[in-house]
Amino acid sequence: MKVNRYYLEINSLKNLNQVISPDQNLILEKVDPPDIKLNKFFYKNVGKNHRWVDRLVWDNLKWMSYLENKNVHTYILKLNEDLVGYFEIIQDFSTNSSEIAYFGILDDYIGKKFGGFFLCEAIKKCFELNSKKAWVHTCSLDHKHALKNYLNRGMKIFKEETINSA
Repeated sequence: MKVNRYYLEINSLKNLNQVISPDQNLILEKVDPPDIKLNKFFYKNVGKNHRWVDRLVWDNLKWMSYLENKNVHTYILKLNEDLVGYFEIIQDFSTNSSEIAYFGILDDYIGKKFGGFFLCEAIKKCFELNSKKAWVHTCSLDHKHALKNYLNRGMKIFKEETINSA
């Protein structure tokens, strides 16, 4: 199967097309200390429709090693006390950039206008970490509106490729 992959970046908060919160009960929280169960839950449940499979084979030791890295930051979005979505940021001090490594919303909350707001929050968190650039990659296996959301927030494509996926 051919998969189109897109790499996008934003180099300043001035370029961010902000979206206000669609619900005053949305809460963004940093997951600290790391919580393997929470990251595994989101990875599995957000990723199930998009062929996220790489981490399904990780044991708890590998998860902890990853999540305890001081350059990895996990945030969750809640509606009151209900889990809505998550993102992981990986800081790269050598390039002074932050990657939004994983980003997604649970099925029950898709289509409720949370995605644009949530992505704005992820981008802002990258810059709060003193990064000069926030970047992400997405592909044709991700949600049908993923690329559009990134572009609508002010991110620009800096690389495209087509790969063969098993």
